[in-house]
Amino acid sequence: MGGHSHWSQIKRQKWANDAKRGQLFSKLVREIAVAAREGGPDPDLNPRLRLAIERAREQNMPMDTIERAIKRATGADEEASQYQEVRFEGYGPGGVAIMIDALTDNRNRTVSEVRQVLTRNGGSLGEAGCVSWQFESRGVIVVETDEGQDADEVALAAIDAGAEDVKIEDGRIEVYTAPADLAQVRAGLEERGLKVASAELTMLPKASVPLDEKTAVQVLRLLDALEDLEDVQRVYSNAEFPDSVLLEYASR
Repeated sequence: MGGHSHWSQIKRQKWANDAKRGQLFSKLVREIAVAAREGGPDPDLNPRLRLAIERAREQNMPMDTIERAIKRATGADEEASQYQEVRFEGYGPGGVAIMIDALTDNRNRTVSEVRQVLTRNGGSLGEAGCVSWQFESRGVIVVETDEGQDADEVALAAIDAGAEDVKIEDGRIEVYTAPADLAQVRAGLEERGLKVASAELTMLPKASVPLDEKTAVQVLRLLDALEDLEDVQRVYSNAEFPDSVLLEYASR
């Protein structure tokens, strides 16, 4: 899971950049709108919407922006785009497996853009199901710890709250849950006074593919280019990157 851990951390750092924040807000608004349209406007009765709102608040999105997205999706606004969920599967340099989740109002356009980015960066678009078997759906919670706080105690608290696994690495604590238990475990951690930096449903690789430095840079460029597509919400891979490459890439 190291590849996921470090790459996710870099993505959060990049999204914090002002130049990226507008793009991130656009993706989050789209996710909120679709969640509200599919499951209703009440986050207490709509787990997907609740999670989307929590992600938006983690990125300091104003509540009025969130509320407008919900109202547009559940109201009579005929101009509001009707997005559909699409998942693409393919391969990157080094045989890395890649899954791409998108929300689009024009499937043909999105297919073309995703295929073009993959091809230009040494990858290829595959058939449905070609790599999905290599991933599993999990909840991932990142916990912030204060100086002097015992990481092992945090890990025990997470297990008590219902977590399946806990990983402690480089001062970061990642808590892994069953998808249905994500909200419950998050609430349990917060009740214990722990600070949750992020909580999300993601697709984790069952096994990772170690990459050499040259291939790792190629894959990172590909993942970045896919993330930059307007319709793409999330990108998953089973790549395992050398720490040296990640450190250099994070500093750009």
